[in-house]
Amino acid sequence: MDLLSGKNGGSIDTVQALIQDGLKQVPDEYIQPPSLRPTLTIHNSSLSNQAPVIDLSEFHTNSLERIRHEVGQACREWGVFQVINHGVPTRLLEEMKDIGLKFFECPLEEKLQYACKSGSAASEGYGSRMLVKEDQIFDWRGYFDHHTLPLARRNPSRWPHHPPSYRETVEKYSEQMKLLAQRLLTVISESIGLPSSYIQEIIGEPYQNITISYYPPCPQPELTLGLQAHSDIGAITLLIQDEVGGLQVLKDGQWITVQPLPDAIVVNLGDQTQVFLEAIQV
Repeated sequence: MDLLSGKNGGSIDTVQALIQDGLKQVPDEYIQPPSLRPTLTIHNSSLSNQAPVIDLSEFHTNSLERIRHEVGQACREWGVFQVINHGVPTRLLEEMKDIGLKFFECPLEEKLQYACKSGSAASEGYGSRMLVKEDQIFDWRGYFDHHTLPLARRNPSRWPHHPPSYRETVEKYSEQMKLLAQRLLTVISESIGLPSSYIQEIIGEPYQNITISYYPPCPQPELTLGLQAHSDIGAITLLIQDEVGGLQVLKDGQWITVQPLPDAIVVNLGDQTQVFLEAIQV
């Protein structure tokens, strides 16, 4: 396995580099135990087996009560849903996907200029192992993590300069995601009969990270996972998929694929919001 030195010290290895070297067999440290390996998932066209899709196009009209009801039901029954007509410009979503892909298509030496700090948990930058622990099985992915909010954490000089629009696009995306998250947290508060700002006041100053993930082709995909089963810390996660998809959610003991929809944004309740809602419903 190739070990590659980044400017922040230490060494990192990347699945992208392994594939470029002509890898034919997955290294042991990426092979999941049999019980955790990918299995056939539900793709049933029945609405009962699909993550809810909520139209936000009439957010400021008399349809707001309908939106509150649908969001509240999705939070109780799923903890994840997709939103369409959400107000985030379609062009911006496509630009985010485009700059991410172009960065990962850069020569490895250029990407390593932004390598995460060795030995620092969840540090900003380019990497393949966000949290490292003993005897860990690694994800089949690469990523770039940006610290975007509060503004005191933001330092665009640590972000790629190629393509030229990279930094400006991430900043625009950050603002749009912040606004959408605030709208959604407002509706979630109202859906359980609380004041609009209730959840946001409990959370306090918003912290935001933007992570672009890249999943290279795998020679033995039946043995690996792009991202292992987990819950998200924080209040809320907003995610955009490309047409390949692959995101799955656990519901009633079964892994269900969240089918990609054009211009949709996936909303996943983070641990903070889940715990709060469960406490309110007790």
